[in-house]
Amino acid sequence: MADSSGAAGEGTERAGPGRDLSALLAGAATGIAACGALLALIDSGSPLRGPCALFFLLAAPALAIAVALRGLDPFGRLISALAGAVALDMLVAQAMLTVHRWSMTGGIVAVTVLSLLILLAGRRGRGVKPAKVP
Repeated sequence: MADSSGAAGEGTERAGPGRDLSALLAGAATGIAACGALLALIDSGSPLRGPCALFFLLAAPALAIAVALRGLDPFGRLISALAGAVALDMLVAQAMLTVHRWSMTGGIVAVTVLSLLILLAGRRGRGVKPAKVP
């Protein structure tokens, strides 16, 4: 049947295996990060603990910072979020080393708490519109 509402392909959704790829990747990243945090917190001897925990330590603060920087273009937002995540991780490590309280579980918990605070602060400010500069 021909569609009489307009041009061909207008208003139709893309069919095929690639249409939900971003949701699938986001779910996989969330699962890997959660497994990394869990493996680090229970002090597992799994060989996946290191890479997955490192992914969590980069992904959690990067996501929180990306939410707070939603006004930037996507590439600038990505670079700023990753740089901020590395800076936050180094700040937590430096603070824990300074007070002689370094532990892997303490670092995971500290990064998680700080990431949640940044995420909540970024989501809380959604109702405020930035002022337009003439």
